[in-house]
Amino acid sequence: MTKAKVGVLISGRGSNMAALLYAAKADDCPYEIVLVAANDPQAPGLTLAAAEGVATFGLSHKGMKRAAFDAIIDGELRRAGVQFVALAGYMRLLSPEFVTAWEGRMLNIHPSLLPKYKGLDTHQRAIDAGDSHGGCSVHIVTAELDDGPVLGQTPVAILPGDTPDTLAARTLIAEHQLYSRVLADYVMRERSPEWLLGRVRAIAMAQPEADEITSHGMPCFGIVKGKKFAYFTNDHHGDGVIALIVKTSAPEEQAMLIEADPDLYFRPAYFGPAGWVGIRLDGGAVDWEMVEARIARSWRTVAPKKLTALMDAADEF
Repeated sequence: MTKAKVGVLISGRGSNMAALLYAAKADDCPYEIVLVAANDPQAPGLTLAAAEGVATFGLSHKGMKRAAFDAIIDGELRRAGVQFVALAGYMRLLSPEFVTAWEGRMLNIHPSLLPKYKGLDTHQRAIDAGDSHGGCSVHIVTAELDDGPVLGQTPVAILPGDTPDTLAARTLIAEHQLYSRVLADYVMRERSPEWLLGRVRAIAMAQPEADEITSHGMPCFGIVKGKKFAYFTNDHHGDGVIALIVKTSAPEEQAMLIEADPDLYFRPAYFGPAGWVGIRLDGGAVDWEMVEARIARSWRTVAPKKLTALMDAADEF
């Protein structure tokens, strides 16, 4: 199994980072921690991560503009090959640029049952309100503080005589269990056939005059009353493969692609020597820009000239 690469941002001891790191040691965990970064080079969590063999980066944000500091962190994450970011006690507001750059790929854990008690002092606020439970939530990070879609929650009972510290201590146990489970589910969602088909469908149906039918037992995309330009295959005839099948310009291009990257491209069965090529979508990180370009090129190989001529004319303006 190809594991998703996760970068964790911390500011202090990094107990949630440690929970993610130790969960990642399991053979069946779908992610690995490839970088732990902090806005305090003395953060104790960096020492732990380094001792466990994880790359670390620490830099004080003091005296730096938010966007400039975040650009440095962004560069470190990308150099490490990070695909998902997990905030774990990162006590710093993020710049809009950074949030946008990692849109849909950055999670945070918050010590309340969102949408209740965004921000700080969550345990005291829950006690003062007379709530029966506090708890924790994992959510997708958006521009609004603690406002992104919630992916998972664990309620934690508030006991008679609880203080913010005693409630926080029990909630932290729940956080450690919740975060690793939700992160694992989240990185795997992009490998599910349903999610992959949704992405392929959105790209294919964006082509002019495209429609979808079922052909050869597979979702198939073609031009209305015209030829087909893409198929989505999921374990077709028991081959265990999730892939996109598109046309190339010629059998020679098909052969060239397969020779250049046989782990990504393959010659699909039952399609004959017509130049169709399979692109595997089940290997982990999918290059969706490449997929979009391939679908568009495949569409062009079957589109009537009147359609391509209109598009070419539009592109000139």
